[in-house]
Amino acid sequence: MTSTSAAISTSPVAPATSLVNRVPHIILLYWVIKIASTTLGETGADMFSMTFQLGYGTTILMFLALFAVLLTAKLMIQRYEPVTYWLTFTATAIVGTAISDFIDRTLGLGYAAGSALLMALLIAVLGLWYWRQGSVRVEVITNGSAEFFYWIAFLIANTLGTAAGDYVADQLGLGFATSALLFTGLLVAITLLHFFSRVSGVLLFWLAFVLTRPFGATFGDWLTKPLDHGGLALGTIGASVFFMVVLVAAVGRETWLERSRRSIPELD
Repeated sequence: MTSTSAAISTSPVAPATSLVNRVPHIILLYWVIKIASTTLGETGADMFSMTFQLGYGTTILMFLALFAVLLTAKLMIQRYEPVTYWLTFTATAIVGTAISDFIDRTLGLGYAAGSALLMALLIAVLGLWYWRQGSVRVEVITNGSAEFFYWIAFLIANTLGTAAGDYVADQLGLGFATSALLFTGLLVAITLLHFFSRVSGVLLFWLAFVLTRPFGATFGDWLTKPLDHGGLALGTIGASVFFMVVLVAAVGRETWLERSRRSIPELD
């Protein structure tokens, strides 16, 4: 991994393994796709739940079912295949947004209580993952049990990120644009820590993973919310189509890179 291509990574060099890796390399392109996917998750969930008036419950059930189908397919493939992987990931982003809104608006727990609950749940899942696998690293996943924990943690982290973004933008009153800038600054700080400190790469990855979600959520809300709510009033459909195009282009590039990696013979 070179300094020009790597972003937040759990380790500078992945350990050699004779088993097939099931997850992507954590390089700059990973974070580009992740942010596009999580922003699409925000605009897409709002599009289905509010613009199409399906409600949070129906949206959650629809995309939880889709997530279950895609996760089953992903676990059966037993390797990293970019299209299936990022479809599964995008489903977690949409479900996460709908669940966060359901916790706050339907159950009435509020963003602060919802964020605290989701943080505790994420820590519990990571702790169980570590207890069962001895690691919560995300660059090399070679068995179904670890990959299952990986996806459950991702689903909870995406939900937590949405709740945290809404808490900062709405409950603290910073607004969508200011909140997006705040999360951008935090992500830059994490990147600098990655390159210029000895802080655990695993810790930095999970911090970056959670924070890219509220960045995407607040940025998506800024684009779609009405002018009197601090947004640009571009609408959920147009914004969702835009981020879908970005996501498809980026995943296409990732697919090409993955095929190139597989065409290179491994050294003994």
